[in-house]
Amino acid sequence: KKGKHIMAVKYKIYQSNRKDAFNGKWYARAVHDGTVTTDDLADIMQDNCTVKRSDILAVISELVEAMTTQLQNSMKVKIDHFGTFKLGISTSPADTAKDFSASSNIKNVHVLFLPEVKIDAKGNRMQTFISGAKVQEATPYDIDKEAEAEETV
Repeated sequence: KKGKHIMAVKYKIYQSNRKDAFNGKWYARAVHDGTVTTDDLADIMQDNCTVKRSDILAVISELVEAMTTQLQNSMKVKIDHFGTFKLGISTSPADTAKDFSASSNIKNVHVLFLPEVKIDAKGNRMQTFISGAKVQEATPYDIDKEAEAEETV
């Protein structure tokens, strides 16, 4: 099926410059090759099923509207086999409960997403979207591992 070919999650390594015990240590960071839009998804989905692209776009559009309304009414939105969305808030502290006010202490509202968790026959927990994921280093970039190895000797 078009859009179902699984490759790998690409990464690049980087050196930490934090001012702590991890300064100078090397880590990996996921990199992305682009963005798939709603229109792209509609094309892929249309190729994989009998639903027309226009119907898919209508359903996605209405899903966004319905989710927005429900989230803004303090509801969690659980989409089976996908995950759960909810709104969270970031606040600054107040010295007393009486001093706390939404206008002064609530800094922002943001969306939180928790992928659905599946449990396999062995009891392993796996989040939706990452089951079977593979990783590979991105195409060459600005890290010379050989030169770095020589410097540390």
